[in-house]
Amino acid sequence: MKGTLIALDHWQGREAAALIKDGQLDDLLIDTDLPRPGTIYRAIADRPVKGQGGMFLRTPDGMAFLRQVKGLKPGQPLMVQVTGYADPGKAIPVTQRLLFKSRYAIVTPDAPGINVSRAIKDDELREAALEAAHEALADCALPENAGLILRSSCADADPEDISDDVLAMAELATAVLGDTGTEAELLSEGDGPHAMAWREWTDPAQIANEPGSFEHHDVLDQIDRALEPHVALPGGYSMIIEPTSALVAVDINTGGDTSFSAGLKANLAALKDLPRQLRLRGLGGQIIVDPAPCPKKERKQLEGVLRASLKREATETILAGWTQLGLMEIQRKRDRLALKSLRAKS
Repeated sequence: MKGTLIALDHWQGREAAALIKDGQLDDLLIDTDLPRPGTIYRAIADRPVKGQGGMFLRTPDGMAFLRQVKGLKPGQPLMVQVTGYADPGKAIPVTQRLLFKSRYAIVTPDAPGINVSRAIKDDELREAALEAAHEALADCALPENAGLILRSSCADADPEDISDDVLAMAELATAVLGDTGTEAELLSEGDGPHAMAWREWTDPAQIANEPGSFEHHDVLDQIDRALEPHVALPGGYSMIIEPTSALVAVDINTGGDTSFSAGLKANLAALKDLPRQLRLRGLGGQIIVDPAPCPKKERKQLEGVLRASLKREATETILAGWTQLGLMEIQRKRDRLALKSLRAKS
């Protein structure tokens, strides 16, 4: 199937959303039993961790950990937002830099001013988005010292939709930031997969939200393939992706190709697809890639292909460099749970 399709369904009893491009699964969001990223708590400072410069906090959903703490005392209430998923047995990662994010608008406490995404180049579209935002803010002003970012998705949006979105985010921010409670409490829950798909997958797409849409559009079979370590690549090449407790190991293979350029071709094919494979598998942290044998002079070409593949990644991913053994080091933020950990046990 050509074109882009968003399927909204459930996988093993969990709410899920799939982004399909030209028949290939490009992204996958699955709900978990843990606090969702974006959730905002009124937390209570519990105890400092002096060696790490952080503080453990009490929340309704368990202990959280806040880095780079200054002037915070045990027992003090504060607002924090969940930034990702914790490793098993560890505290929820949180930050004090709150964001109220939706499809068209982001309210930014402590960062005043109204800004339009630089991706919108057309002056008329920028002015139309600003006009829609000001219309909304006439009904509900932003909280004191808060700002607003109009996202790139405003370029193709109806001004009324932009205005409604800005108003909703301004009202939510006002309600949360105006809280005066003193006990640990959930103030705003993060978006689930269906809401996240609406918020982040903004390119024109067909929507399939009927029950069984995953089966109908081959999503279930593609998820099953993402649960396997072996990844088949064009040209008969392959890579093996295996997460361990310390890192994610990626091994690139040339298969039956014994030509002089086999190593380069296999590496290029693997690195083009690697970001998508990491997305689907929910893998992050330290990633070590063992390329197929190829001359050292070709490393810059491999780096260029990987960086090009990473340009559209929402998850922060950094190419750290090469080890003395010729392994490629990548660092990727852990903003999802591993797909394997969400699979129901039979």
